[in-house]
Amino acid sequence: MNIIASRSTLSGAITVPGSKSHTIRALLLATIAEGDSHIKNPLPSADCLSTAAAVPLIGSEIDLNLSTEGEPGTEWIVKGAGKNLHLPDDVVNVGDSGSLLYFLTPIAACFEGTSVFTGDASIRRRPVLHVVDALTQLGADAFVTRPNSNGCPLVITGSIKNGGKVKTAGEISSQYISGLMMAGILTENPIEIELTNPKETPYLTMTQKWLEKVGIKCQISEDFKHIKVAPCKSFKGFDVTIPSDWEGVAFPLIAALITDSKITIENVDSSGTQGDDAIVSILQSIGADIVWDKNAETLVVSGGKCSKDGIGRLSTENCPNGELHVNISGFPDAVCALSAIACFTEGTVVIEDAAVCRRKETDRLKVLNIELSRLGAEIEEKEDSLIIHGHSPLLKDGSPNPSFKLHGAVCESYDDHRMAMSLACAGLGLAEGEKIIINDAECCSVSFPHFYEIMNKINANYKTEE
Repeated sequence: MNIIASRSTLSGAITVPGSKSHTIRALLLATIAEGDSHIKNPLPSADCLSTAAAVPLIGSEIDLNLSTEGEPGTEWIVKGAGKNLHLPDDVVNVGDSGSLLYFLTPIAACFEGTSVFTGDASIRRRPVLHVVDALTQLGADAFVTRPNSNGCPLVITGSIKNGGKVKTAGEISSQYISGLMMAGILTENPIEIELTNPKETPYLTMTQKWLEKVGIKCQISEDFKHIKVAPCKSFKGFDVTIPSDWEGVAFPLIAALITDSKITIENVDSSGTQGDDAIVSILQSIGADIVWDKNAETLVVSGGKCSKDGIGRLSTENCPNGELHVNISGFPDAVCALSAIACFTEGTVVIEDAAVCRRKETDRLKVLNIELSRLGAEIEEKEDSLIIHGHSPLLKDGSPNPSFKLHGAVCESYDDHRMAMSLACAGLGLAEGEKIIINDAECCSVSFPHFYEIMNKINANYKTEE
């Protein structure tokens, strides 16, 4: 499916689906638990449904409360495996979910026998040798099936059931570290993790809070270099409501700011457990009109003519040395949204400490450079950063800015949901008559099901190419 995005004015209220990160953690811990867990407001995305399909392989039962049309319901019930948790009884196909791959492999490695993990073409390009190394340090025998490959299929034999100490690189991904933390529930002795150069640390805190929620003792040092999880013989199922996904909030947020729009984003997570909420203060620092009511859990976002000054010009002029520097290592999934809005911002935006972004669904630094340059943006791609020399469509007095050169183009999504959504949002801020066509744009379902339909309810006016 190809999507056409062109200039639009947004209005009304929008609710973003539940958090993918929280939903997958909830499903995995509910599977390990004794008894039933009730998960409300889960994200019915491709990654979460892949998790729901995978965890019965280790012993749980899941009721998605499907509608007559086959749509997942708003409350999922998991009958935990508890003491009957076991080795996966089939090959685990994680689809396109890196989270599921990295979370479930250490859990599966707690059992004697052989586990096999694979996925789609994208997953088979995702690095796994760091997982192999960590599991091997803990006593398992893990390997990839293809010579000279760093991707699935991944085979795990033996077991890490004794627990122990592991030293691993913190900058590659936080996800397998969260997987090791959850595996620590099942081992006979604590799992102690020593991280060098830890990144994506808010996600480690999220995992810690989940473990503590179900009664697991988990210690993380202030510098995140030392983690210790104590085993637990059993814990009971739980009831939880999944908060909204800040990674999804980012897209209607930037769409409103680059257009003459005023929208309310409802059911916003104000708990502080998602590092991506940093996007609010970042955008406010360049002049964004955003009001976050943490009690009401709403964001009121006003862009362009709807902003307080009636112009809504975004600029780095009040930032130190006139440049906005964003260390993205704690919330790398925001790189697509921030890069897109940087193209509509007067001044230089430096997104740094971003090497982890090259190891996502695609090399996001590379493809952001390619696709945003295709729109006329000025971008420098470095090994671990993007430097975006942006221009506001407007001068300080509200008149058109002749330096603003963004234009329409035919763009590729690379089957990356965040690339597709960021390009779709960028198209809303172009001049009249310009449009962006995003090829293979249906991949949004990985994290934001029905994205285009939901955005059209606030007048995004996305069209499907005939």
